[in-house]
Amino acid sequence: MPAASLAALVCPVCRSPFAARDGGRSLACPAGHHFDAAKQGYFNFLTGKGTVFEADTVDMVAARFDFLSAGHYRGLADAVADLAAPSLAAAGSTVLDAGTGTGHYLRAVLDRAPAAAAVGLDISKFALRRAARLNPEAVNLVADVWQPLPLADGAVDVVTVVFAPRNASEFARVLGPGGRLIVVTPRPGHLAEIAGQTGMLGIEPAKDERLEASLAGQFQSHGGRELDLALSLTPDDVANLALMGPAGHHLDRGALVARVAGLPARTAVSARFRISVFEPLPVPATPAAKSAAT
Repeated sequence: MPAASLAALVCPVCRSPFAARDGGRSLACPAGHHFDAAKQGYFNFLTGKGTVFEADTVDMVAARFDFLSAGHYRGLADAVADLAAPSLAAAGSTVLDAGTGTGHYLRAVLDRAPAAAAVGLDISKFALRRAARLNPEAVNLVADVWQPLPLADGAVDVVTVVFAPRNASEFARVLGPGGRLIVVTPRPGHLAEIAGQTGMLGIEPAKDERLEASLAGQFQSHGGRELDLALSLTPDDVANLALMGPAGHHLDRGALVARVAGLPARTAVSARFRISVFEPLPVPATPAAKSAAT
């Protein structure tokens, strides 16, 4: 386990720093809490009652792995890596991929910034099994983004969030000075050619406004870019694309495969993304700090 990754972590029970044991296969804090890696290489940091949120199933994860491994969203992964890499050039820099899933986008970032330490976080153990194999140099954690993140204050330089929940206050806390939050969201028209036929969830209106509102008070916009990908998908690709997203929680694979069987051998589909970059707002100086500076 890279020293920078270990230094970024704190115990999810008592918030103390960790020491690594057994070649990085076990983590222990001074209070005696310890966590052993699963045989696939990830750590489960869900404590107490775990999480109330529904994790991606094994079928959803398999669909995502197959779709992304086919390279359909490679342009998106490259764009995220392009935006993250400049902030990860320094020795000891660290990236947190919140909602890492199968680790596909984090892999692209680490290929572009190989010296960076990395933490991948998701609530699905099925996804983390894949992510730990794809990114063995990262610390892969089962954890809930809506709980206090198991990371020290100011411990990371970049947070990436690709189609995943955003905990603004926790992201702001763990980002260091000059840190960067990179968020990927769909734009209107995303996958419109197949959304109705497959039962995918529609794009919520005013999504961009709600994104900025959700981060207001913690972050300020630092630009970003729009990205359109022209996809040519087989019926199996279409089924995987539907199953790998939120709709996969209520779609039946067998019924979906039958529904898309009538599609042509190739269907032209437009994928439309917005990649937004944010910086944490400066923390106002306390009265005591102001007095000390004068």
